[in-house]
Amino acid sequence: MSNEQAAVQSPAKDDKIRCDACPVMCYIKQGMTGACDRYANHEGELVRVDPHVVLDRTLAQGGTVVPFHRTGDWDGKILQGPETFVTAIGAGTTYPDYKPAPFIVASEVDGVDMVTVVTEGIFSYCGVKVKIDTDRHLGPERALVRAQGEPVGHVTTGEYGSQMLSLGGVHHLTGGSKKEGRITCDTLLDLCNGKAVELAIDEGASVVVQAGRAPIVNGVPEERMRVGCGSATIGMFAKQWHGKVDEVVVVDDHITGVLSEHQAGKLLGVPDTGIKMKGRRSTPGRYFQVAEPGTGWGGTNICAPLSILGAFDPKEAWPGLRLLMVSTTGEHFAYYELDERLVPMERELPAELKESVERIKENCEPALSTVLFMGGAGGSLRAGVTENPVRLTRSVKDALTYVTCGGAPVYVWPGGGITFMVDVTRVPENAFGYVPTPALVAPIEFTLRLADYAALGGHMDHVRPLSSLHGGEARRQVPHRWDNPWPFAPQTARRSHG
Repeated sequence: MSNEQAAVQSPAKDDKIRCDACPVMCYIKQGMTGACDRYANHEGELVRVDPHVVLDRTLAQGGTVVPFHRTGDWDGKILQGPETFVTAIGAGTTYPDYKPAPFIVASEVDGVDMVTVVTEGIFSYCGVKVKIDTDRHLGPERALVRAQGEPVGHVTTGEYGSQMLSLGGVHHLTGGSKKEGRITCDTLLDLCNGKAVELAIDEGASVVVQAGRAPIVNGVPEERMRVGCGSATIGMFAKQWHGKVDEVVVVDDHITGVLSEHQAGKLLGVPDTGIKMKGRRSTPGRYFQVAEPGTGWGGTNICAPLSILGAFDPKEAWPGLRLLMVSTTGEHFAYYELDERLVPMERELPAELKESVERIKENCEPALSTVLFMGGAGGSLRAGVTENPVRLTRSVKDALTYVTCGGAPVYVWPGGGITFMVDVTRVPENAFGYVPTPALVAPIEFTLRLADYAALGGHMDHVRPLSSLHGGEARRQVPHRWDNPWPFAPQTARRSHG
């Protein structure tokens, strides 16, 4: 391992080496690793345990999506500029902050001199946003989310067909007990590296989350997210019900739909049925608060759908009236016919209605857990790029500098600073690390024209050609994902369908 990839080696204390890759400043014994498990003492030399990762555009076959995987140590062949991208994974940090980034690599792309500045940022101000595709109630907004009993985040506003969690942040990492900070850091690291994490929500559910996998709520794997709210479901499938059933109620914790009252039913000429709904009427055919939130029908707490109905109006209802009640995922359904007393009696679902229930299921996308890492690239990290950090921020905002995380595309928030989000499934495996301050370590790369880099006051005396990287530095090539834009040509993104 070259000294370029290792942290600075401080004088030995007995048989130990002191590492200054982070504020912890570990003394590391011979044959041992530091507290971060990223640096080790190898025969008296401080070395990086994991290899430095570069992406190779030519390793993907046929334009298909190739998942990141370890392909073996690099054979030392000269790297080609347009087809090779140097990531920050395994590159090292700028700590104690005044140092230039560990790799500032120049290459030529389509006749243009480019530079990529890479560093592993130490993020105390970071967290993850978790999108959980489920209609089920996980917990009230602002409820604490716990891992191993310690608070690590909270429930935030739900979105269409999904529940949302906000985990981590500087207050959980540093503002509570040492145990809270440690477990928060462990939870974030596992989620970012694609591992499953069990979370418990105060006054709510237990959920197992793993990026790119179906969530498990109270021990039950989710299969699908809802096709839409109850009202939207009425609108989408009204024609398929017309003439086959007299009334349809789509049960939903948010907006329950009623066919005969809904505008879709009115336009199709569906007559009034005398149905009486519990809950708060919003607009015709749309009802709020028909039940409490829960893990039953349509994200409510009911398992008996008739409980949300009142008595039918005898002036409008009739014996034999056909009623279908269904959830927004098609997971729950029941069919009734009114008897002579206008009481719903459950019957077997007719074959002509089975198709519509299956169509609802077909239109529900597979339920997944999505994990977005979110971090603020602060002044210390930016100092590794330029001696005047605000110029880098301005360059990013002006779209002169393209930001990536392990080569994966990021979303940079508007406003001050460089606050970015990245889908962790699009980043190479095990790209995230930690330091026990506690904080997460995440790769970040800045790619721009060499002339623009010079103009923002970059560390020009540390720029090195791509060809100067050689195999003796424990470097590893992995294939570029074709559903990620190539960092030297962001317009080439392709979407994955599998």
